[in-house]
Amino acid sequence: MSEQPRRPRKPGKPYRRPQKDPVRILAFEALRAVDERDAYANLVLPPLLRKAREAGDFDARDAALATELVYGTLRRQGTYDAIIADCVDRPLREVDPPVLDVLSLGVHQLLGTRIPSHAAVSASVELARVVLGDGRAKFVNAVLRKVARDDLDGWLERVAPPYDEDPEDHLAVVHSHPRWVVSALWDSLGGGRTGIEELLAADNERPEVTLVARPGRATREELLGEEAAVPGRWSPYAVRLSEGGEPGAVEAVREGRAGVQDEGSQLVALALANAPLDGPDRRWLDGCAGPGGKAALLGALAAERGAFLLASEKQPHRAGLVARALDGNPGPYQVIAADGTRPAWRPGSFDRVLVDVPCTGLGALRRRPEARWRRRPEDLDGFAPLQRGLLRSALEAVRVGGVVAYATCSPHLAETRAVVVDVLKQHPDTDLVDARPLLPDVPALGEGPDLQLWPHIHGTDAMYLALIRRTA
Repeated sequence: MSEQPRRPRKPGKPYRRPQKDPVRILAFEALRAVDERDAYANLVLPPLLRKAREAGDFDARDAALATELVYGTLRRQGTYDAIIADCVDRPLREVDPPVLDVLSLGVHQLLGTRIPSHAAVSASVELARVVLGDGRAKFVNAVLRKVARDDLDGWLERVAPPYDEDPEDHLAVVHSHPRWVVSALWDSLGGGRTGIEELLAADNERPEVTLVARPGRATREELLGEEAAVPGRWSPYAVRLSEGGEPGAVEAVREGRAGVQDEGSQLVALALANAPLDGPDRRWLDGCAGPGGKAALLGALAAERGAFLLASEKQPHRAGLVARALDGNPGPYQVIAADGTRPAWRPGSFDRVLVDVPCTGLGALRRRPEARWRRRPEDLDGFAPLQRGLLRSALEAVRVGGVVAYATCSPHLAETRAVVVDVLKQHPDTDLVDARPLLPDVPALGEGPDLQLWPHIHGTDAMYLALIRRTA
């Protein structure tokens, strides 16, 4: 049998195996986890980075780039979606999510970093070849070449409606927030274009890592001896790590004598601890203690006065985190798994009570940028009964002359003043305490008697605090 002649090869470039880029593959995997599993980047990324370092694939610069790609893409997702939508020939919802993730990573490199355009496009196309295949890589290449024709300002002029025609939608596209979040934050600020633009811009900044030196266990001076450490702005126990500082490398953090805690969270605990009481100061309660940051600081402050802290958390696994945070506390404390709306304690048992209630988390969008895309206005209705129930239980738990702190990491008026006003209507035996003088060095806390912290003013999460004294 005669041998069949071989077909001549078609002219063209020879096949080239796609080049694997560990940094961009890891960033893609993190974004897929956020999208597919509703995971949070701050929980997904650290184990991925640790695994890459242990495998010898990553150094510190690689880890920094991967972190920037993930968080930068998530923060700017709304803006990038508007730009990509202008460059494709179909509705964005018809683009496969993995393809959209690769495109978003590419757009961030083009418009949000100093990576040269040709390198950003070629790296993204190589990533697409590895994780999507050659066919869809061609689509990624075509879209990103369109994006590369202009810079971010030029694209915003094209895809964002003029401010004068639709200010909320303009801000939503330019600053990458859902329109309803823009509206809610604007209401909380009380109006004025400068304030809202500064706040939205601050939400898109990378937050500093802030440590807390737990009193009686560590000092701020000890933490300031660490590389890249500078004092906090407002809390006497706060230390900020400048870019590149790694909390896990700090001995006091590894030993639990210090912790990672936003300065706004520290200020809430300090305000409650500093509030004047009528009568004894022996028993404190943290009624929503998970994951344990405020409880650990409150426990240390209570120990300095010989007071006892009860830390209660409904979810058993989160109660375990609280117990870990409090382990080694110098004073008496107890951690229990209990529902704060169905108290495991007698009425009037405590002198100071904190309820840092579950909320939408709109005050921590710097740290959890994906939360802005997951939350919906209807989520407020789901949280409202729980927030009111926890505050009512806290007011029943405190004795006459004692103080309750109602706190939430959201500036949304429906989660802050509306809750306090509604509950206090049912409790005429209470008075609001002006919280602002308890933080004398902190400016611009609002009209009072409650207080509101802001990322663009204070460099903290947007924590809200109302202090309430039981009078009868």
